[in-house]
Amino acid sequence: MRIEIRDVTKRFGDFTALDNVGLDVRSGELVALLGPSGSGKTTLLRIIAGLEWPDDGRVMFDGTDALSRSVAERHVGFVFQHYALFRHMSVFENIAFGLRVRPRAQRLPEERIREKVHELLELVQLKWLAERYPSQLSGGQRQRIALARALAIEPRVLLLDEPFGALDAKVRKELRRWLRTLHEDIHVTSVFVTHDQEEALEVADRIVVMDKGRIEQVGAPAEVHDAPATAFVHEFIGESVVVPVTVSDRKVHLQGRPTAIDPQGAGNGSARLFVRPYEIEVVSPSSAALTGVVKRVHGLGAARRVEVLLSGPETLVEIDTPRHRPLAVGETIGLNPQRYRIFADAR
Repeated sequence: MRIEIRDVTKRFGDFTALDNVGLDVRSGELVALLGPSGSGKTTLLRIIAGLEWPDDGRVMFDGTDALSRSVAERHVGFVFQHYALFRHMSVFENIAFGLRVRPRAQRLPEERIREKVHELLELVQLKWLAERYPSQLSGGQRQRIALARALAIEPRVLLLDEPFGALDAKVRKELRRWLRTLHEDIHVTSVFVTHDQEEALEVADRIVVMDKGRIEQVGAPAEVHDAPATAFVHEFIGESVVVPVTVSDRKVHLQGRPTAIDPQGAGNGSARLFVRPYEIEVVSPSSAALTGVVKRVHGLGAARRVEVLLSGPETLVEIDTPRHRPLAVGETIGLNPQRYRIFADAR
């Protein structure tokens, strides 16, 4: 099912949680709403679900006005961060709950309910836990049962609010892979909220980056990481080395002198250069756009993390260098950004 969000605004008193937000979610795709706390991502998810109503704007499901429908009528499956399983019910009964509470005319026969629950337990790979209670399950198992319960009603849309936020790092990583595989099998239109960029980059078909109630960028994981549209996206997605610069007469000035760095259309005034730590080349200081002194070298594996105190306006940055390029603490080195972005400062 396709979801269209048009000019949605939501306020809580004087606080604007969503500011004229527009978004299309394609049928069958898995979309991540990514952003820091307070960016509006959970509010947007709850509006799609029907748990909140916008002050302005429209929400359409396959071209039909979703705001005219109740939560039940929207046929949405919702998975909460803290599972919200019924503690007094077995795993089997938790999953069956949504099927049993349907109006009598829509309710499946008991035999079919039991078959469907067993099919879902098989899908989430936990059939052997059918008779256990939530208190007897691990966090990862509870989350999978919560997902099975949401899928039991055969939702047109699946919504997940920080689905792995309460789990430890190892279990989160395992469940991320599992969710991606599951989505490829069921193809239900899915939207999930996260503040974990690694989670969004690994799982989602597209990422919606949000900040302060607005959408900063929408794109495939590689697109938002490699071609960020704003300074916020560059800093929030992946690691960034950020260096203050000045643009004048179509030249970028670093440490008070012009460089060969392309201003990328930025107008005159203060700006910032953004580059990934692994996209900076270490060169001789005499042929470098930037110079600095090595303050620390650490890390294992193929690359080393190097802390460099830049000359001029003193800025401490971290770069990655190959293991075969040893650098000594106290050494003066030159740095040339390779792939980079220039963003003008807000005026």
